[in-house]
Amino acid sequence: MKVLITILLIVGALVGGWKLLEYWDDVAKEREAKQEALAAQLDPKQLPGLPYQLEQPLQEAYKKNAPGLKDWLEKAKRSPQIKDPRLAWVELDYVVRLSLENPVEAKRVFAEVKKRVPAGSPVYPRIKALEKTLE
Repeated sequence: MKVLITILLIVGALVGGWKLLEYWDDVAKEREAKQEALAAQLDPKQLPGLPYQLEQPLQEAYKKNAPGLKDWLEKAKRSPQIKDPRLAWVELDYVVRLSLENPVEAKRVFAEVKKRVPAGSPVYPRIKALEKTLE
């Protein structure tokens, strides 16, 4: 009789542990989906860190693709007016455009941005989404 009760308790613990693991996985997937949805809803023009006077030169740099963004970023990093999170967003745009042409450079820039941006930043969900392809 004791053996039967012991077996039932072990089976119950295993089933309970399995259900808890499934629940934990569901919660993690929901959290990830919320972060991706937040990143999709985020308008980069609303991010702080870029004065409105510099918006037009940035749009012109976007038109020139990766080389234009590289030039803009080189100038921007010397300017005390341009800060994160907007700077990080532009750097991630540069990484995405550069990843097909020069994946090594794209990974290097991505690693710099990832190291610099804190987990609470509005740019962080985008970093997590890009992390799967750039690491």
